Amino acid sequence: MMVTPLRLLWLITSATAYIIIAYTISRQQFDWLIVLLTGLFLWYWWVLTLDQHGRGVGGEGNRFLFSAAILFRLALLFAMPRLSDDVYRFVWDGRLLSHGFNPYLYLPNSIVNTKIAQLANLYGDLFRHLNSPAYFTVYPPLNQILFGVAARLSSNSLFWNVVWLRVPILLSDIGSLWLLTKLLRQLGRSPNLALLYGLNPLVILELTGNLHFEAVMIFFTLLAAWWLLQDNQSWLSVLKSAGALALAIGSKLLPLVLLPIIVRWLGWRKGIVYAILTGLFTIVQFVSFASLELVQNIFSSVNLYFQKFEFNASIYYVLRAIGYWFKGYNAIGFIGFWLSVTTTLSMLWISFRWRTVSIPAQVLAVLTLYFAFATTVHPWYITTLVAAAVFTRFRYPLVWSALIPLSYCTYRAVPYQENLWLTAIEYSVVFAFLVAEIRRRSEKMLAR
Repeated sequence: MMVTPLRLLWLITSATAYIIIAYTISRQQFDWLIVLLTGLFLWYWWVLTLDQHGRGVGGEGNRFLFSAAILFRLALLFAMPRLSDDVYRFVWDGRLLSHGFNPYLYLPNSIVNTKIAQLANLYGDLFRHLNSPAYFTVYPPLNQILFGVAARLSSNSLFWNVVWLRVPILLSDIGSLWLLTKLLRQLGRSPNLALLYGLNPLVILELTGNLHFEAVMIFFTLLAAWWLLQDNQSWLSVLKSAGALALAIGSKLLPLVLLPIIVRWLGWRKGIVYAILTGLFTIVQFVSFASLELVQNIFSSVNLYFQKFEFNASIYYVLRAIGYWFKGYNAIGFIGFWLSVTTTLSMLWISFRWRTVSIPAQVLAVLTLYFAFATTVHPWYITTLVAAAVFTRFRYPLVWSALIPLSYCTYRAVPYQENLWLTAIEYSVVFAFLVAEIRRRSEKMLAR
């Protein structure tokens, strides 16, 4: 694609906006954040719809846009995360691990003033930034290893710890762009569709900018798909794919929900073997952290997450309001449990009963259902939907990625308080767009 003055203007203004957000805007500055993000998404939509007859996202390869996607990420290399405080737990866990302590065994608020904290350089200012000091860590083993390596390389410097944490995220996102193009070519579609993910402002800011390891999870999930598509009749391909998926699970547990789809696609015999191999490879990652308390501590924190935490939910907030009406209190424990059961059964039904639906569409449906029933939906969660949407004709995840930053209104003041009107707008627009897309595709199928 020829680099016109307008495209050069897009590159410069977008890069400037990314730098301003990443280096100067805090989540308390909601107005500025939304103004800059609106500009970024408007430019994003312009790029996606440009020259649809062959030279845009739907056309042949475009080095300029792919280079821009990488450039935007590199520009954020030295930024301190400003929209999320999760990074402080990454640093905390990493310092424990790099000093020989198992991060799964220690509650931050129980060791903050102890000899362990002194040895691991877990100073009070770091502790004050933790968002869940009373909870055991929930980050899987691959993440913990990356945390530990970053802590070891940074020599107790918070700044360099952040930079070293960002390196695997940056490399994973670039690797995901490469894999997306390879997979799209294999499926007979334009490799430029990878730019739906590569240029998405939410993906760039939340993953590379705010250090969320969904980037690593997405890379290994795509790698698992790539190896499986090379030759699903080869046991070597199955073995490599299962190993890659286990590494994805070792970064985030979410890819577990994809196993039923893989089992159905491979067939029961090979699918069950694949699931067992994935489970074994996942368990192997926990071996170095193994202890009697490990499973108990992880499950206690995960259970508390589903039964205590709530943020930017959709269906759950409606049920919560009904619960207040009937019971007079927040029945999150009861509602969260039954939403989990409903989610599991629904995902199994999609995986095994939607036989006429493509695998990518099933993956997108399962992930959408999972987040629709969740009690907590942070902005970076939606990056997985954006990646899945690349392989389908559905674009509602892109709309969702543009609207979910409205949830940052919660942090405008202390104590934090959600604006449920903005939450209602977010989900109403996304749901309306989803219904419109489903109807449009149904009409096209009926017209054939």
